[in-house]
Order: sequence, then C-alpha cells, then structure tokens
Amino acid sequence: MFMIPRRIKQYTGKYALVDGIPFKLPVTAVNSPALMAVFPINAEKAKAFLPKSVQPFRLWESGLLVVTVIDYRETPIGKYIEYSIGIACTHGTKPAPRLLPGLFTNLFKTGQYVIDLPVSSEISVKGGKGIWGMPKHQGQLDFKITDDLVSSQYDLDGQLVTYVEIKKPKLNFIPLKIRASNYCSFRGMLMKSDILLNNKFGVRLFGKDKARFVIGDHPRLQVMKDLEIGEAIAAIYLPSIHGILDDHIESWFLDYDQLPEKTPEGMESVIDLGLSEEWLPPPNAPVPPK
Repeated sequence: MFMIPRRIKQYTGKYALVDGIPFKLPVTAVNSPALMAVFPINAEKAKAFLPKSVQPFRLWESGLLVVTVIDYRETPIGKYIEYSIGIACTHGTKPAPRLLPGLFTNLFKTGQYVIDLPVSSEISVKGGKGIWGMPKHQGQLDFKITDDLVSSQYDLDGQLVTYVEIKKPKLNFIPLKIRASNYCSFRGMLMKSDILLNNKFGVRLFGKDKARFVIGDHPRLQVMKDLEIGEAIAAIYLPSIHGILDDHIESWFLDYDQLPEKTPEGMESVIDLGLSEEWLPPPNAPVPPK
C-alpha cells in the first residue's frame, strides 16, 4: 500500500519543462493496457546480470524474471509501447531472506533491475534516460490483444529479440495499489525510480502454457539464455493502468574492484535526441511456434 506524497498533490495541475519536454503534473499514464509474465530463473546465474549492490529476489531456490509490456495510450509525451525485461531484486550488499521481500517491500527495498527497456518513440527515450536514468532505446514493438491472448513482439534491425504472450485471465477484478521500484544502471550510477500504481488486474497462476517468453536470433539478449528460464509462474493482465511516475529519484555510485576499461553509457546518448513521437516500423520477424 502507499500514499501519494504531499508534494505531488501540491503541484497537481501545474507544469514542468525539462530538457525541452513539456509535462502537465503529475506525470501520469491512464487508459493503458499492460501484460506481465513471471518466470523462474537460476538465482546464482542471475547475479552476473546485477551490480554488486543489488541482490536477486529468491522464491525458494529460484530467482524471477519479470517481463512487463505497457501500451501507453495517454501520457504527456504521446503514445508509445514500453517493453521491460527485468530481474526481481532487493537493494543491499547482502542477500535478503527468501519470500519475505515480497511482503515487506519497503524494508528490503524490493523492486526489479531492468536488463533491457525498448520503447517506441524517441521522446520516450529522451525523457526516460535523461530524467529518470532508465536505459531506454528505440525498438520495433507491438502490443496485441485478442479474445484469448495478449502478446508483444520486440525486434531490432528486422530480427526478433524477444516475444512474450500470456493467456488472458477471464476476470480482472483484483485491486492493486502499490509503489513499484525500478533499478537501472546509467552513467556509472545505480538509478532507482518509482511508479505509483492503482489498478485492477487478473492473473493466471495454475495450469500449463499460461505464458511464454521467446528469445530470438538477434544477438542483443542471447546471454539471457544462461538464466535457465523455466515455465511461467504467473501471467498478469491489467486492462487499464493508472500510474503516477514519482518525481523523486535516488542514485548511488556503482563500485568496481578495478577501474572499468569501458566508459558506461552516459548523457552523450541523450543530449542530441529530439522530441519525435514517431515509431519505428512494426516488428515482423518470424516467431518460433510453440
């Protein structure tokens, strides 16, 4: 549970102009469907994807891969799709107990560490990276809803990077009111941002084939196959999210045993971006059959 911070209530209806991007405050998204699929992964191997100050959340012996796709239809920066691939995590130098971080999220600073975050539009890349430190980049994305399935495909350079689909739950009445935290690496810093969600959702927890996640031939995420991704634990559908992106962010230096030879991606990847809301062509690479 969460309460909307007083500072957000106080500036509701006012405006901001950041890096040339105009915002009516607070920064919200409404009337936007979303899917989420959760898969077990090898928790020990997940550590290789995380900085030292972030630990994999453990569900018994397994870690969790979280794939979330939101079809943003009403936002201050126009329409776009956001395709998040992350590992459930806690923030701290020591591993947290099993299961408990899912119940006591504030105590264990529970969230997800984002591995990849393609979006549809250039303006979304500019705002997400430059303001909140999210590692966004443009990708070829879609979001499809049928009577039975919700799916999203992610291509780059005409090749399949990943594909996710879930079986649509029959009912979507479970209330969800939560502060969700994203951890990302950018500029040699660990960045943390929050979104305040107040929604209703449906979930499938039982039965086979409730969700699937396919890693394609594009080289970008081939290394994720090392995570030993298992059969889906949960498939979640939110018919219409209502989210407020918190203006408060936190950051910490990423520390290394030796000085990195390669400079981490920084503001040079943001400064020349424009405000275009145009999308790349839709994905059309073939998806392997079940």
